[in-house]
Amino acid sequence: MDPKANSLNWFEIPAADIKRAKNFYENVFNIKMEEQEMMGMKMAFFPAEPGSGKASGGLVQSALHKPSQDGSLVYLNANPKMDNVLAKIETAGGKVVMPKTKISDEIGNMAFFIDSEGNKVALHSQN
Repeated sequence: MDPKANSLNWFEIPAADIKRAKNFYENVFNIKMEEQEMMGMKMAFFPAEPGSGKASGGLVQSALHKPSQDGSLVYLNANPKMDNVLAKIETAGGKVVMPKTKISDEIGNMAFFIDSEGNKVALHSQN
């Protein structure tokens, strides 16, 4: 691996129902996600700037993608204010399982939630 390269290139959050999952994340993060089918998978993509060098990802519904609370944990950006994101999770069909917790002044805050599909996902923000 190139030592200057970002170690994360892409992430996928499994979905049992792509429309429900897309609706959940669009409502919680106040974003629009584009849907596409490819290679037998239904996908919805998080917004990203092409060529920015920043990692992005999407929601994926397929026989190989099973929602889970175990395994790798993805931290999504909840800047500028995590409280705004956390306030939308339960009304969108999710559940906060670890409230906003300060890591340190330098690093910021984190929280965990279960999404509409049953995945454990994390949040990070400076505030």
